[in-house]
Amino acid sequence: MSVRLDHGEDILTEVHEINVTPFIDVMLVLLIIFMVAAPLATVDIQVNLPASTAEPQQRPDKPVYLTLKSDLTLALGNDTVARELLGGTLDDAAKGQKDTRIFLRADKTVPYGEVMEVMNLLRTAGYLKVALVSMEKVSGP
Repeated sequence: MSVRLDHGEDILTEVHEINVTPFIDVMLVLLIIFMVAAPLATVDIQVNLPASTAEPQQRPDKPVYLTLKSDLTLALGNDTVARELLGGTLDDAAKGQKDTRIFLRADKTVPYGEVMEVMNLLRTAGYLKVALVSMEKVSGP
């Protein structure tokens, strides 16, 4: 015994709408991933950097930032480092590779002699590739 319900014609009509629910779900997941990952990729120490007109260079995947703060203390990444422990701490951060480029950030109120002293500490520790970090100078109209 079979039953047939009559719903009119047997012609299928085209649906002109896109189901956007899966697309929205994927976009929300990506948004959450980026919202969690973005703060982890930045350095949280506030430094008043001087401006420069030099062309910006490409940054490595995991840069090693050494910061000379306005109170003349040193920080490697987000962690404060004593000057006498700088060599060992850099060896740990660079995994013993002395050719790792160290990005030196110094507050613009720090005297030039203090910056040179930190560069001498880097040279003594065996790190000869030092890049000075600055803000981009925006040329006005």
